[in-house]
Amino acid sequence: MHASKQPQVKNFINGKFERNGQASMDVISPLDGSVISSLPMSTAQELNQAVAAAKAAYPAWSGLTLKERIQVFFRYRQLLEENMEDLSQLVQLENGKTLGESRAEVMKSMELCEFTVSLPQIVTNEIQEVSRGVECRIERKPLGVVACISPFNFPNMVPHWTVPNAIALGNCVILKPSEMVPLSAMRMAELLKEAGLPDGVFNVVNGGKEIVEAICDHPDIKATSFVGSTRVAKIVYRRATSNLQRCVALGGAKNHLIVLPDANLAMTASNVVASMSGCAGQRCMAASVMVGVDRVQHIIDRMVEEAKAIVPGENLGSVISKEAKERIERYITEAEQQGATILVDGRGATVPGREGGFYVGPTIIDHVRPDMSVAKEEIFGPVISIIRAKDVEEAIQIENGSNYGNAAAVFTENGGLAKRVMEGASAGMIGVNIGVPVPREPFSFGGWNESKFGVGDITGKSSIEFWTQNKKTTTKWNPEDKTNWMS
Repeated sequence: MHASKQPQVKNFINGKFERNGQASMDVISPLDGSVISSLPMSTAQELNQAVAAAKAAYPAWSGLTLKERIQVFFRYRQLLEENMEDLSQLVQLENGKTLGESRAEVMKSMELCEFTVSLPQIVTNEIQEVSRGVECRIERKPLGVVACISPFNFPNMVPHWTVPNAIALGNCVILKPSEMVPLSAMRMAELLKEAGLPDGVFNVVNGGKEIVEAICDHPDIKATSFVGSTRVAKIVYRRATSNLQRCVALGGAKNHLIVLPDANLAMTASNVVASMSGCAGQRCMAASVMVGVDRVQHIIDRMVEEAKAIVPGENLGSVISKEAKERIERYITEAEQQGATILVDGRGATVPGREGGFYVGPTIIDHVRPDMSVAKEEIFGPVISIIRAKDVEEAIQIENGSNYGNAAAVFTENGGLAKRVMEGASAGMIGVNIGVPVPREPFSFGGWNESKFGVGDITGKSSIEFWTQNKKTTTKWNPEDKTNWMS
């Protein structure tokens, strides 16, 4: 696919697309490095307009029942399906992943909407007679105006982690998409409007750091979700919570796959390579370190074969920017200089006809030491570092040594050793013979340690608690029924 010119990006406020006279920034397709659009670098003024629109829409929207609100998402899911090709091509254009990966992303967005429409079956009020004639009940109520800040690596899916649930539960939402991939968010706004969502319930404000800070500081925003790097997640979490907002902020990862000698050869090699190279390694669930336990050379040899069949521009997408390509290649060079062995080298990759694009080939680095930067830092590219360990205990120690804690996996046929890793790994999402252990709905997504800040997870049942608050009511209608101290 070659990049195509797209309409100018606009903010979506109170049901209308608008673009004021502020500074703009180019939107570049990583497929070939061409400029495909420009987006407004909004200021706090535009955010204030969006918050005002959301506040005005909130009483009527939150006044509907949950069953009434989710009707929009039955229609919206249908629109995602009908527009699958168009939405997938847009993801490919602005993010650079393959068309197959882009389709999978939109299909995941559809699955997230299916969870949203099931909420009336899950969010049921509790009621109990606590004493003769005295009833207590708990109802879940929305918070008000909330914000979602999403990253570049899943322009369609990550907004669907939060926006449908937050809206269905009665909140009004402001989405701030990554300035690198703003096109999918515009289509989301169009389709939600077409599905019948009232004006002001969903707003999109484009821009950079200034908008993120304004969201964290806004007194009328009650909760903020963030997905991005750990460095920024910490800043957002501290800033939002210091202004008395609720916040859940997902950061980066350094996911360890522990491979034992008895692991199924074909399945393990293909799974590990797919995990490190899928979405060009630009996902917080990608395999980043393989800990090879004892005699695993036969598996590494097979991984090298698998990696050589991955071709940039064909079955491997681009990375997001020129800076990302340069950073990833620097990590590989540094590892080589520090004595690691490059088994498959993805540096200097180009795609004929798309020489301006940002591509890094699959890269396997062996004999990495735990103290090297490729072993410790998030690279966010199609690169895997192999560290050797003598036994499972040492492998778990290496995994536990990471500051992050998104995912960890073990490849083995031995149930006892698998259980040892399941229990010992310090990560929020664990896989057994699965390279990308993302929980599916209704199970929730979220890591540990420096991969997540805040209480609860961002999707699934866990998200209900984040986007709502409990109202407790105690009632008594029988003055004559004085039976004990509780009544």
